[in-house]
Amino acid sequence: MMMRPASASAVDVLIPARDEACTIGAVVRGVPRAIVRRVIVIDNGSRDDTAGRARDAGAVVVAAPAAGYGNACLAALAWMRADDPDDDPVLAFMVGDGSDDPRDIPRVTDPVLAGHADLVIGSRARGLIEPGAMPPWQRAGSLFAAAVLTARFGATVTDLGPFRAIRKSALDALGMRDPTYGWTLEMQIKAARAGLRITEVPVAWRRRRGGTPKVAGTLRGTLGATRMILAWLNGAVRGPDHDPVR
Repeated sequence: MMMRPASASAVDVLIPARDEACTIGAVVRGVPRAIVRRVIVIDNGSRDDTAGRARDAGAVVVAAPAAGYGNACLAALAWMRADDPDDDPVLAFMVGDGSDDPRDIPRVTDPVLAGHADLVIGSRARGLIEPGAMPPWQRAGSLFAAAVLTARFGATVTDLGPFRAIRKSALDALGMRDPTYGWTLEMQIKAARAGLRITEVPVAWRRRRGGTPKVAGTLRGTLGATRMILAWLNGAVRGPDHDPVR
């Protein structure tokens, strides 16, 4: 039987994915397995063969039929608690469409593993954004949200990127609830309130490698994400009693 690495030094990569059959296999295979214990793909109600191609590439697949990025992440955490409640790996979150570069995983996880940070955000603004990878309205919205968080909590924030790392016990303590794309902003706000050590590292952001955009490339997705982000920013400024999900 294959032994698991000690959980304190283990890294699990979590990849929420919905209808990403054309990209998920390459993403999973691109993860540097020498430093990653498990790649966990959360199949968020896909209508294509995302789950099958993720398994074929070597990932563990967790089903999360309720749509929503946050729902997918919450399902993965529930699965991990059921699998081993005492396990405490560093969790690296990334997207399944190829926009994140798996080669950046050590850059994001190393500060947590070394005990230098509690939450590491992969900043696309500090890194390299591939031409055409981020629409102007998405970039402007991210800069606005980052400016609000910087003004509210003091530490400089440049991005709300999905590529990030945090130890599982620290994430559990935050009491995450948002079922939508507000999940990433909720994490940053709650981590700041809790006094966690938050740092940013530069990461690449590439054009999606295939498939159909779910958020930034669609009007419905953009409007929905914007509404939830504004609600969380309002909560950040006014206090926890005004969080959209409590």
